[in-house]
Amino acid sequence: MTTEITGAGVRLRAFRPEDLEAVAAGYDDPLCFRFLPPLPSPFTLAHAERFLSEGVTSVFAEGGAVYAIADPGSDEVLGGIGFDKVIPSRGQAEIGYWVASWARHRGVATAAVRALSAHALGTGLARLELLTHWDNPVSQRVALAAGYRREGVRRAAMPGRDGGREDLVAFARLAGDSGEPTPRLLPDLPGGELTDGVVTLRPAGPADTDFIVRLRSLPEVWQTSVPAEPPDPAQVAERCLRAPAQWLAGTRAELVITDVATGAPAGEIALFYEEPPTGQAMIGYSMMPAFRGRGFMTRAAQMVALWAFAETDIARLIAGTLPSNAGSQRVLEKAGFRREAYLRSRLPGPGKTRVDDVQFVLLAEDLLTEGPRLDG
Repeated sequence: MTTEITGAGVRLRAFRPEDLEAVAAGYDDPLCFRFLPPLPSPFTLAHAERFLSEGVTSVFAEGGAVYAIADPGSDEVLGGIGFDKVIPSRGQAEIGYWVASWARHRGVATAAVRALSAHALGTGLARLELLTHWDNPVSQRVALAAGYRREGVRRAAMPGRDGGREDLVAFARLAGDSGEPTPRLLPDLPGGELTDGVVTLRPAGPADTDFIVRLRSLPEVWQTSVPAEPPDPAQVAERCLRAPAQWLAGTRAELVITDVATGAPAGEIALFYEEPPTGQAMIGYSMMPAFRGRGFMTRAAQMVALWAFAETDIARLIAGTLPSNAGSQRVLEKAGFRREAYLRSRLPGPGKTRVDDVQFVLLAEDLLTEGPRLDG
């Protein structure tokens, strides 16, 4: 294996004895402890010395490679990268990396992964896998930026810190892939949020769990949800934790609606990209009682629709309501949606019943020609 690989703003080189303190500090970081395979804590100089003398040697002996990520000018250690779990008969290996706290937010990980991937896939390997935790959207962004494609989820793929096992999100890059950043179905919001000065929409995350549990526990909310049952707080917590990863995967964009005047969370709205091949997506929403009747949900639906039509390949937005839910139907009508269908027994209801669904649809041309109606 080549002793040195040059990337954009990084140089991959062999670890040296003088890197000992940087390795110890890097591996002792809380992020490394959380996302790398189980490490001693604290990670001491003795542990770092054992890694440099024994760990690196064993990886090379098994057909893998380990490099320090160094600054090409100062030679300062910025992190480490390598690949292991080599299966020669398949031409496959697994890539992994860490970036020191003093080198983050500089594109170091992306540059290093791109450089090592291009080299390894150009000198014998046919496939590289990159596995990340659900709650590590930063690493998932690195994978996409380095030309990896999301392939799915490996259930219980790694021992967890609590004695259980954790799922890992799997990405892969093949020798025949271009290495260009992988296109995303749902891009980031411009500036990280959407706002019209009255309400703001921001991506939901783990910190929103308590609020969303309270919101979805309201009888009028859960009784019109699918499934129509009170929420399980543990499942809500898991969904909030995984929301950033689902956005990156292009499956759904979950947003918290906040009142600009007070900063208080008022509700939630989500876009579900159900049919990318046909360009169709669905929205769903709910609002806290104190903020109903003020046009907040209409504004939120309008902003989501404008973003979807302008920034994605979505051509058709749908939304469904119960026939009795006149308030939700009014929200959709004011946001420009048109009633299109009455679907009998479409959804599961409370107590194993089935309920009808009134479906509304919005096309980009509808929004442009008619615009929203926020009055009344």
